[in-house]
Amino acid sequence: MEVHSVNVGRPRPNPWKDTGVTGIDKRPVTGPVAVTAPGPKGTGAVGLAGDRAYDVKHHGGSDQAVYAYAREDLDRWERELGRELRDGMFGENLTTLGVDVNGALIGERWRIGGPAGPVLEVSCPRIPCGTFQGWLDEGGWLRRFTRAAQPGAYLRVAAPGGIRAGDPVEIVHRPDHEVTVALVFRAVTLEPALLPSLLAADALPEEIRTAARRRTRSH
Repeated sequence: MEVHSVNVGRPRPNPWKDTGVTGIDKRPVTGPVAVTAPGPKGTGAVGLAGDRAYDVKHHGGSDQAVYAYAREDLDRWERELGRELRDGMFGENLTTLGVDVNGALIGERWRIGGPAGPVLEVSCPRIPCGTFQGWLDEGGWLRRFTRAAQPGAYLRVAAPGGIRAGDPVEIVHRPDHEVTVALVFRAVTLEPALLPSLLAADALPEEIRTAARRRTRSH
């Protein structure tokens, strides 16, 4: 398991939202990139140095500090869409190789790059938005992406450090539940009946836990 590439965003005009600018255009970079906890959502701060979010209401902050997507899933989409998808094309900070990103448990922790490397904690899935639809420029893209239920994972920064392409990824903690990134994604998109099962994962962002509790009370 390793980091295939580390990708940092280039600000570019965003005609698909009223934010004016988007950071979805992530490109691979060389050399170590500092990773730190960005603090609460609302400022645009994210985990990787040199990157930021511009839709500050929906992106950035500690629960969405780093976004990881598997190279294997990009390859599958390449075959389905019939086009090249470079590392970072889905707006991911880390393109991984050999990591079961969607099968990762909420609260699972990854150490990147050895004993002195940063530790990242799996937080929640990526929920696709209008910017993603416009950026990919594929008909019905949000619907197709949602049905595939391979959303990639947002990560918190549990311990800071530097990350570079080729760094090994080691799972150093797996919580005692079965709530995966893919399960959370399905629950908050197409299968709300699954929401109560998410409460087993204490590490979920509070807004998702609130939705799960609300669903539990109403049934």
